Amino acid sequence: MAGEKRAAILSAATGLFLSAGYDGTSLARIAEAAGVSKATLFKQFPTKAALFDAIVTESWQVEEDAGPEPPAGDLRAGLTMIGHRYADLLTRPGMTALFRIVIAELPRFPELGEAQFSRGKMPYFTSVSRYLAAAHAAGSARVHDADLAATQFLGMIANFVFWPTLLLTDWAPARPAVDQAVEEAVATMVARYQAVVPASAG
Repeated sequence: MAGEKRAAILSAATGLFLSAGYDGTSLARIAEAAGVSKATLFKQFPTKAALFDAIVTESWQVEEDAGPEPPAGDLRAGLTMIGHRYADLLTRPGMTALFRIVIAELPRFPELGEAQFSRGKMPYFTSVSRYLAAAHAAGSARVHDADLAATQFLGMIANFVFWPTLLLTDWAPARPAVDQAVEEAVATMVARYQAVVPASAG
């Protein structure tokens, strides 16, 4: 029950932030839209900032049952796992709305951008960078700048799957096109970073 109320609050807040703006939305109005008492909302989220932080954190959270850890010893397999999970994350309902809220309110509320970066994007980015560093340590890749490599990989996917949605309301590539974008990004990374095993001497 508590989980359902929390989900209702986050959903209502996201919709109201998008339609009325962050500044134009009160906690009382969010409670009304979510169908919960103000006391219930204030108990979980005493401020709008705390509520927005929760929206960001949950939007970027990878589900616990997403599957096994990407194998550091197999660069192609590991990046394929990460790439598909990232595409799923970016196409999750509400992700585009979240970015639109931040962009619209950034001039007056720069802390929203900070929350989106530090609580959402950065932790996810760091997890990909850690994987690439682990692949380097395992000998399956030669990655001397894991942050740069993570930027390249995630950027190739997001540039097709996500960023056009901010400007094009009808941008919704079909699953085969998304899968192809991930596969091409993986192929590019493998070509650039996969460790070359020396041929054994005859």
